[in-house]
Amino acid sequence: MSSPAAEVSLIGLPGIPEVRSGADLSQLLVAALGAAGIAPQASDVLVVAQKVVSKAEGRLVPLASVTPGARAQELAQVTGKDARLIELVLTESTEVLRARKDVLIVRHRLGFVMANAGIDRSNLAGGAAGGEVLLLPQDPDASAARLRADLAVRLGSAPAVIVSDSFGRPWRRGVVNIALGAAGLPALLDRRGESDRAGRRLEVTEVALGDALAAAAGLVMGEAAEGVPAVLVRGYRCSGAEKPARSLIRPITEDLFR
Repeated sequence: MSSPAAEVSLIGLPGIPEVRSGADLSQLLVAALGAAGIAPQASDVLVVAQKVVSKAEGRLVPLASVTPGARAQELAQVTGKDARLIELVLTESTEVLRARKDVLIVRHRLGFVMANAGIDRSNLAGGAAGGEVLLLPQDPDASAARLRADLAVRLGSAPAVIVSDSFGRPWRRGVVNIALGAAGLPALLDRRGESDRAGRRLEVTEVALGDALAAAAGLVMGEAAEGVPAVLVRGYRCSGAEKPARSLIRPITEDLFR
């Protein structure tokens, strides 16, 4: 189980340059840690924005290279979105859940229920007029594991790694960061079987630890032009079996709203 911390520090790592396809992200992060005078500890958690992970992995797609099909063109009429963008959304998704003006909610091939399959064009080098969009990593948990392994080579030991992205939530306004990928920590912490202060046995309590840490880091990362794509979380010591972020996704068979 995890021991609550009396104090948790969130340390942003600014100064990371624009990440290009094929960039060694671990090298950039180690340089940023050094510039900030931070020596990572094994108990730290490094939260890294999905956007820089996707850029390094070459997940940029020029819209000019996309030919929309009939379904994409149909949904473009409904949503008012670029049919080429919708074609990519469909390619990345297994199901369209809602489509209306300015809204397209899908089930991503990885199981996430999200707008536009997480495809984004904000904070890309081409600016607002750019013709590229950015897809999610192919496998965010594998991305987190590779990044952690690379950091261990460079640092001798490595903090846990979370790949985070901002999500909207049903019935609540605004976005909050969640864990798309995780390595080195239990992204889902099972507290069932423990007792509360009154001695009652916890029957259903599972803690979305990966999401909680990602959300905390999001306070420092920001959502616009802050330019802080990585945050070191220090002071929260977690133990227990490592679980990837995919363990946070509720199976369709447990969907109470379908």
